[in-house]
Amino acid sequence: MSAWKHEVDSDPLFLSAFDSLEAVFLLEGERLTSDPLSEVVRVEISGIRYYVKRYWGAGKGLRHYIGRPRVKAEWQNLKLFAKWGIPTAPIVAHGLERRGGAFIRGALVTRELENTRDMAEMASQGDARLANPHWVAGISQQLAQHTRTLHDHHFTHNDLKWRNLLVNEAGKLFFIDCPTGSFWWGPLLHYRIVKDLACLDKVAKRVLSRTQRLRFYLQYRGRARLSQSDKQRVRRILKFFEGRE
Repeated sequence: MSAWKHEVDSDPLFLSAFDSLEAVFLLEGERLTSDPLSEVVRVEISGIRYYVKRYWGAGKGLRHYIGRPRVKAEWQNLKLFAKWGIPTAPIVAHGLERRGGAFIRGALVTRELENTRDMAEMASQGDARLANPHWVAGISQQLAQHTRTLHDHHFTHNDLKWRNLLVNEAGKLFFIDCPTGSFWWGPLLHYRIVKDLACLDKVAKRVLSRTQRLRFYLQYRGRARLSQSDKQRVRRILKFFEGRE
């Protein structure tokens, strides 16, 4: 059984390229990433770039049958972001194929967010904007707000790294690539929240000041100073990757 959905578009080239799961798997483009279970290619249609993520495996054994396929989790999570008011890449097509209940293949197509850079690249290349306190403050406020929105819904990204944060020339922040994000409760939620915040701080501690990092956390918490519980959490964040880096 194959299920495929796409947005209505009058461009016949668009309809031809993304008309079905089979058509998407026949597309040729610039391969950006590849692993044993998936690949990402970039294609251009009528002057617009699209990112095509193609999955042909869910893992070994029972993983073909149990749980959400990674591609389905990603498109569902991006739709949650949009529902919650978190800017993300527009989805233009998605779907998957099963046979006898087992996942066979799937794909997700998103439209390019024009004139954006991922923040990991900005950090590694010494982008001048990271040295501008006013610019950093604006991004920090957006990041704190959107991260808190996720966590208030008992949802954690689980890969909230700078490479999955895009910024455009107007200083607007976008969240992308979230195939492992999920809902959590109780102690597991608290652990996952610390992990999300520690992932963000992993690069922040190299390129931002202690004051900027503290300001982000206070923005995230919506308060002017740290409480005792905040201090305990901050210590857990700082120690999260000790011995793993």
